[in-house]
Amino acid sequence: MQAQQAAARRTIARIDTQLDLGADAQVDAKAVFFPPITPELTDPFLLLSDDLFSSPGFEWHPHRGVETVTFVLDGVLEHGDSLGNAGALIAGDVQWMTAGRGIIHRELAFRNERARTLQLWVNLPADKKMTATRYQDLLAAKRPVLEADGTRIDLIAGQAGNLAGPALTHHPISGAVLTLEPGHSLEHLLPAADRAFFAVLDGPVTIAGRTIAAGQTAWSDPIGTAGPSAIRLQAADGERPARIMTFSGPPIRQPIAMGGPFVMNTKTEIAKAFADFHAGKFGDIPRQARLRYR
Repeated sequence: MQAQQAAARRTIARIDTQLDLGADAQVDAKAVFFPPITPELTDPFLLLSDDLFSSPGFEWHPHRGVETVTFVLDGVLEHGDSLGNAGALIAGDVQWMTAGRGIIHRELAFRNERARTLQLWVNLPADKKMTATRYQDLLAAKRPVLEADGTRIDLIAGQAGNLAGPALTHHPISGAVLTLEPGHSLEHLLPAADRAFFAVLDGPVTIAGRTIAAGQTAWSDPIGTAGPSAIRLQAADGERPARIMTFSGPPIRQPIAMGGPFVMNTKTEIAKAFADFHAGKFGDIPRQARLRYR
């Protein structure tokens, strides 16, 4: 309680509304909670996409210089990568992939049935862009959960109370899924130096006095360099709980160059990423078979 009383109060700086992009060659439906158009305003986060797919999904493709955090909303996600990881994730599970110096992976709907995922791109600082690749399964059944008075914090990264999320991060990132029963409120604590977003999956919910609807993302900018901060969330009265994905981290404040699946600091580094991939420096494209039906 003392930590909450001492915490600086946060406000909402701006609100993004989900952009529906429809179907394309890979997905049945795509929406973007926030696109990588103004990365200086979303730093250290770049993109949050909402994808519904059956076939073909996202076949083998490379990444470098970024981490992808994929949350399974519905269905079963089949995945594989050039590190040899392969498996299936169910609704609520999260995969945290550090592309670092280069990885090749795929994300498909198991049995070509339907899967729906949220994928967040987290930027890496310049000195971590070429770090070793890494893959983490953060299964819903094994993540710590903090429940109190009609609220639930499903912790992915960072801390809540005396609990720590399981994700290993290269930049101090916090992340959780918050659930508030109708009419209940939560004081969410996070470092004052962080930029935070609150993507509302089910709403509406009032955040720092502003009403945010499902499909909208509220942003809260850093308010200091040290110490805790707090922001209040209040679920509306009704029959359905509010559900919010929130992530925060200190801005990296470095130049960003993006090219397809690569995120680096300069266009020259992007060109080298493409050249390295085509030269086979990411490894061979895996010839991994699809997961067998059970």
